[in-house]
Amino acid sequence: MKRFGLIGKSLVHSFSESYFNDKFKKQGIKDVSYQNFELDSIDDFRSLIKSEKDLIGLNVTIPYKEAVIAFLDEVSEEVKAIGAVNTIVVSAKGLKGFNTDYIGFRNSLKPFLEGRMERALILGTGGASKAAAYSLQQLGVQSLFVSRNPKPGHLSYEELNDVVLKHHLLIVNTTPLGTFPNINECPQIPYEYLTSQHLLFDLVYNPTETLFLKKGKEKGTMILNGQSMLVHQAEEAWKIWTT
Repeated sequence: MKRFGLIGKSLVHSFSESYFNDKFKKQGIKDVSYQNFELDSIDDFRSLIKSEKDLIGLNVTIPYKEAVIAFLDEVSEEVKAIGAVNTIVVSAKGLKGFNTDYIGFRNSLKPFLEGRMERALILGTGGASKAAAYSLQQLGVQSLFVSRNPKPGHLSYEELNDVVLKHHLLIVNTTPLGTFPNINECPQIPYEYLTSQHLLFDLVYNPTETLFLKKGKEKGTMILNGQSMLVHQAEEAWKIWTT
């Protein structure tokens, strides 16, 4: 039996377990399973690897995409550039980290990206935000991080105004705000300055239309949720585990 899994802190509403087990069933992939491993602390990661001897692959989600790197033996070139891991190969050679989030983000966004979208705001500064920034760079889009506690070169939410939004037509939410069951939460941006020229991309996928997206839709913006990104990143992870 080959086993795969997902590590994170709160996984009750996670996508990966049902996606992969459905995939195995539909495609007739035998002697494999996928399960969630909730870790109260990233320090529990080592004991998980020691106790689960038949694990050959893991996905990583909030809040461990950056912290898990310290526990790995090797990382891909993309991880070195991004600074976050969402896929791990477990083998006799050790643990190697990869990032497929950036591929999922790029492949899901590209069909909707229009020429006028030369600049983007990325809401949040966690592991997913770094993958988004890396993808945008590949697509030739300049990005600017927005944070509650901004570092030099970043913006605070209070600094967002009509001028900033006018010059950043793509806005990407990489925070967990709005995720079920907290569906009445959303990033505090000045939604009144959104137009039909904007595209809002929310990496949250549950619910399918978050308050962030609803507020944009009311202003006539294009909207995109995280479902497609998840499918793309999951399939890329599967390729890594099986090749």
